[in-house]
Amino acid sequence: MKKMKTLKTLKNKKIIVPPIKSQGIKTKLVPWILDTIPDVSGKWIEPFLGTGVVAFNAQYSKALLNDANPHIINFYKGVQDKSITPLSVKKYLEEEGKLLSKSDDKGYEHYKFVRSRFNKGFSPLDFLFLSRAGFNGMMRFGKKGNWNIPFCKKPDRFSKAYITKIVNQVEKVSKVIQPKPQWKFNNASFADIIVLAGKDDLIYCDPPYFGRYVDYYNGWTEQDEELLFTMLKETKAKFILSTWHHNDYRKNEMIDKYWNKFNVITKDHFYHSGGKIENRRTIVEALVCNFNINHIQQHNHGYKEKFKSEQLQLILNEDKTMYKRKSKKHNATKAKV
Repeated sequence: MKKMKTLKTLKNKKIIVPPIKSQGIKTKLVPWILDTIPDVSGKWIEPFLGTGVVAFNAQYSKALLNDANPHIINFYKGVQDKSITPLSVKKYLEEEGKLLSKSDDKGYEHYKFVRSRFNKGFSPLDFLFLSRAGFNGMMRFGKKGNWNIPFCKKPDRFSKAYITKIVNQVEKVSKVIQPKPQWKFNNASFADIIVLAGKDDLIYCDPPYFGRYVDYYNGWTEQDEELLFTMLKETKAKFILSTWHHNDYRKNEMIDKYWNKFNVITKDHFYHSGGKIENRRTIVEALVCNFNINHIQQHNHGYKEKFKSEQLQLILNEDKTMYKRKSKKHNATKAKV
């Protein structure tokens, strides 16, 4: 197993950001999560891979990575076996980006074309396109497994700079992903994966958040939460679970019902989700562990005022921009008169 990276190490190293986009991505929480990792000699096991951001930054030499969403797994399998490369991604996005920018209805016609093509053939590259061109970075599927997120309404979405950014992300991920069988990608239920963990392994779980983002692929119920709790309670492996603790309006009832039976630490986090600034709020994240984490501050809510000031600054900046636009328009009208 590769040497663990501590928070001190990560502060001096840029976080690897995956090419797949999704709401609730843990990019800014990666240092906090990895700083809780205990010394283990086995493999990294992730029953809910999602975008893969935590696994790619943990960089274990052996990993068992799983997700109920087959499109995520197929994409990263393609990166692993080199059927998806930075060059193929660049060529694909350049071609589709041009078609998008020239399409009718401000790009929406081509977006619908790619969406329809994906829902029939499930191309990993079409999946990447949709994850980057869908509204607000959301990832949602219907009951039949079809992508049903609307267009972001940006026909020039795939600019040269944006394509370069995505290509660089693919390249960085390709250097981290180990070949099979060191890293195994699975498309199964979380229950089928957790039972494979041994006493020397570490399980990291980032399931859909009960009461919040439950439509990620195939939903999440209280029965799922209870099953996850039961399996983690019985596992011989060490585990870390990401979930939400509370926000300004309510608390996660699953904490008291299940997860308080283990060690819990919390931290403020600001999610950039929601179409309007007033809908983007802090939430207290929680990490649940079945091992000693006394080296981590138990409750870190010191960032709330910072987030509020950041939101205020965003509003002030928007107001300032709006004022400049109105003044410019007003002056132009006066000049005509």
